[in-house]
Amino acid sequence: MNYIWTYLKRYPKYIVIDLVMGMSSVLINLGLPTIFAYIIDKAIIPEDTQLLYRLGALMLAVIVAGAAGRIMLSYVASKLTTLMIKDMRNDLYDKVQLFSHHEYEQIGVSSLVTRITNDAFVLMQFAEMSLRLGVISPMMFIGSIIMIILTSPSLAWFMLAALPILAFVIYFIAKKSRPLSEVQQTSLDNINQYARENLMGLRVIRAFTREKFQEDRFKNEVEDYASISGRLFKLMGVASPAFFHIIIWMIVLIFWFALKPIEAGELQVGNLVAFIEYVFHALYSFLMFSNMFMMYPRMSVSAKRLEEIMDMPISIEPNLDGITETETRGYLEFDNVTFAYPGETENPVLHNISFKTKPGEIIAFIGSTGSGKSTLVQLIPRFFDVTLGRILVDGVDVRKYNLNALRQKVGFIPQKALLFTGTIGDNLRYGKYHATDKELERATDVAQAKDFVEKTQERYHSFLAEGGSNLSGGQKQRLSIARALVKKPDIYVFDDSFSALDYKTDAELRRRLKEITTEATTVIVAQRVTSIMNADQIIVLDKGEMVGHGTHDELLANNEIYRAIAESQIKNASLGE
Repeated sequence: MNYIWTYLKRYPKYIVIDLVMGMSSVLINLGLPTIFAYIIDKAIIPEDTQLLYRLGALMLAVIVAGAAGRIMLSYVASKLTTLMIKDMRNDLYDKVQLFSHHEYEQIGVSSLVTRITNDAFVLMQFAEMSLRLGVISPMMFIGSIIMIILTSPSLAWFMLAALPILAFVIYFIAKKSRPLSEVQQTSLDNINQYARENLMGLRVIRAFTREKFQEDRFKNEVEDYASISGRLFKLMGVASPAFFHIIIWMIVLIFWFALKPIEAGELQVGNLVAFIEYVFHALYSFLMFSNMFMMYPRMSVSAKRLEEIMDMPISIEPNLDGITETETRGYLEFDNVTFAYPGETENPVLHNISFKTKPGEIIAFIGSTGSGKSTLVQLIPRFFDVTLGRILVDGVDVRKYNLNALRQKVGFIPQKALLFTGTIGDNLRYGKYHATDKELERATDVAQAKDFVEKTQERYHSFLAEGGSNLSGGQKQRLSIARALVKKPDIYVFDDSFSALDYKTDAELRRRLKEITTEATTVIVAQRVTSIMNADQIIVLDKGEMVGHGTHDELLANNEIYRAIAESQIKNASLGE
């Protein structure tokens, strides 16, 4: 509840209005039985028509005022919870934006989506119920108890006898529902994970004809979720029938035991009607409050999951007060860098990596799969932090930079090209929002994407589907490269970004790149020797260690691993011909 209150207290004006409307509704609802009792005893039984009309008009006015108050209460509660969920989701999204790869791996992308959508919605439902029923129910219950005692002390013991039974039912249901809620939310995480994997891996699934396997796996998880939800809803569904049966039996008993006081003239008919109304209000408000109480365990589970996101320590702080400007541009240095993933410090992925580059140079990394090439370049924009050593960009340790300023210096192009829903122009301007059309044209021309872009009907205004699924792999890769070129960073990082290009396009693109990157450092991770032959420096990695450093010709002459890679590719190319 503290987590919800953190957001609700931001809007004190609406909270005050909610409390005032709640108290008004309670007073009106408690006043109606009193007026009704007076009508029966003083107007209907004595047949006083004039008094009946006057009291009827008063009752109608009270009913209208009560309806207006209820409407206002519902509006304010909805408004307040809408503002709460807006702020909550914005804060969660902002926090997730600060996560490094390590935090994402800890929670999981599917679980994060579930928490920001489903768990936040559970909190919104509970908050709205609290602002409506949570405000009215306690006051209504206490007020009704007072009126019950004042109206007929001799019959009030029925109410007191029923309360322990109702309290036990609430406690039993709440205790049983919490563990079920936890399992239910975990199962929902799994459903989202399987759905996400199925949608993203649709082509692979079809290629391996594994549709039935995926269907069965998803179906089993959905059935587990349905089973858990069924048990939870059955448990929650017991409450209302049980409470209403108790209320009905209490009313029957009240009528039965009220016969003698009425015959003896100790209790008037109007007071009996009012007494039953008060009993109904007391028990119904208790029922409404119990529904909120029974929903509390589920809300508590969701709140805990959201607090886990908000309280999770950030492994890579944004360093808002860090360095934003440097005198030089395009210099990169690794100084005895060793890196191990969090929690695996005894098994470093990289060992004592050292090199220097200056603007206009191309440095390339090559090696077998798993040698640490991609991990190495991900350290430059601080997707991870080094374990030992340091990385210098323009003579400054990357950890001393303002994180946004550091990443503005780096243009990162991953192997798996990712485009966003929107136009081609929107995607190209992702790193430089105010880029002109001429800048887009120049970037696509260098990236060898201009021809296919201009063949589209609306050119740079052509709409891309989610993830750029209406483009080929090579087209997406070229647009990703163009996006980085539009940004004009100080350091270009190509993480095997030419893999989907044919040899001719690859060669032309690299030639054009060299023309426009004379003031920037270009870092290339490659699998093909032909992509890096003209690099100023080539570093050969093997099991995370530097086993070769030099130009193409030097490594061919002196490095067995590089020579073996080159010869195998030349041999494979010859066989392919």
